Amino acid sequence: QVRAVESGGGSVQIGGSLRLTCAASGLTDSRYCMAWFRQAPGKEREAVAAIYIGGLSTRYSIYYSDSVKDRFTISQDNAKNTVRLQMNNLQPEDTAMYYCAVDRLCTLPLGEQRSADYSGWGQGTQVTVSS
Repeated sequence: QVRAVESGGGSVQIGGSLRLTCAASGLTDSRYCMAWFRQAPGKEREAVAAIYIGGLSTRYSIYYSDSVKDRFTISQDNAKNTVRLQMNNLQPEDTAMYYCAVDRLCTLPLGEQRSADYSGWGQGTQVTVSS
């Protein structure tokens, strides 16, 4: 069973930065997709970034939502089956519970992500941005 564990959430002031990390387990292939979703109170869960690990050009293997493009960066960590989400210039609207999701099956090139496409989920890590 594929699982994910997030770390790195916390509280930060407007304009600050945080780095989230997601470590996946149970993967039987070196190729997989990992995504970050977030959910604020009273709102639907939304995907903010995703990455395909498998050697493709980033043009096809990385996705960002419009709300975080140019502020967030998703990348592969040196640790096996681990992905980072670097979040810069954080704003109050970024406040949410952030969830990591992973699956070995991916639709490429990466586009808007759906929760239903991911089988392995983490418990979530809270990100709070305040003035």
